[in-house]
Amino acid sequence: MNPFTFSRPGDIEAALAALADPGSVGARPVAGGTNLLDLMKEGVMRPGRLVDINALGLDRIEDAPDGGLRLGALARNADTAYDERVRSRYPLLSAAILAGASPQLRNMASNGGNLLQRTRCYYFYDLGTPCNKRTPGSGCPAREGLNRQLAILGTSEQCIATHPSDMCVALRALDAVVHVRSTSGERDIPFADFHRLPGDRPDLDSTLEPGELITHIDLPDAGRFAAHCAYIKVRDRLSYAFALVSVAAALDLDGGPGGTIRAARIALGGVAHKPWRVEAAEAALAGQPATEASFSAAADIVLHGARGYGQNDFKLALAHNTIIQALSAAARGAGQASGEQRGEPT
Repeated sequence: MNPFTFSRPGDIEAALAALADPGSVGARPVAGGTNLLDLMKEGVMRPGRLVDINALGLDRIEDAPDGGLRLGALARNADTAYDERVRSRYPLLSAAILAGASPQLRNMASNGGNLLQRTRCYYFYDLGTPCNKRTPGSGCPAREGLNRQLAILGTSEQCIATHPSDMCVALRALDAVVHVRSTSGERDIPFADFHRLPGDRPDLDSTLEPGELITHIDLPDAGRFAAHCAYIKVRDRLSYAFALVSVAAALDLDGGPGGTIRAARIALGGVAHKPWRVEAAEAALAGQPATEASFSAAADIVLHGARGYGQNDFKLALAHNTIIQALSAAARGAGQASGEQRGEPT
């Protein structure tokens, strides 16, 4: 591990000043450290300074005046998933969080850190191989190599990595807003704009600027989707595995299963460099019956332009089927993650 300095500021102003200090090259905030410290141990990330932000009081979950909910950036994933307001008003988010990692990691991982997870692409972690995400311009051997876990949507010549978070898939479906702060001020980032596609800068995972700190995540009122939602994660083993494909689905139904769809939300994980959502597919479902035929047509729209790279070709059919399964479960009022999670055999 390379040398670094460590500080533990007692308030947000001091933390922001530490992150913006020009003498601290590549300063990074650390909360639970469940991803950052692993990357440092492997030498993949080498920040010159760590700023412990756990004393900043950003760990509250609070009702918002507009009927939504505010999730503190330092609230732990487990506390968020089990919060009664999250469970009753945003069951899709609770289910997605509980589908991720392990209980021990969820107890440590923070909400803000979850948004900033880096890809689990083998080549990104292997310093003995090229990786455009780690070293821009060095190449992307995953395109022709070990790509079973990697993207089928939104890829570029530079990178086919996937974003690993389950929580972020639900947040994308729920139209969350990320609030950030720096020494220059504050700004709100719609969740659709927070993560980036790789393009020609795969080293940049998000639109967060240097020195900016996530303070909280706002959820708008989603009461109309609470009764009919489901998070389905398909993976190689039942726990502590990243998604081959995951789908967060929510429906506003006029009537029960088979009724007319008033509105829909569909977001995918495990298939792109960011949580993947195609609003045109949701619009196509509006006014349609909640049937497998409607769900299949929507899946075709979501996956338009998808392509495999050899080992991950199976994801094309898997994603289509998982979208149908998730929407069907949502129509039934499942409201929880499915136990049907085993992926294709290797």
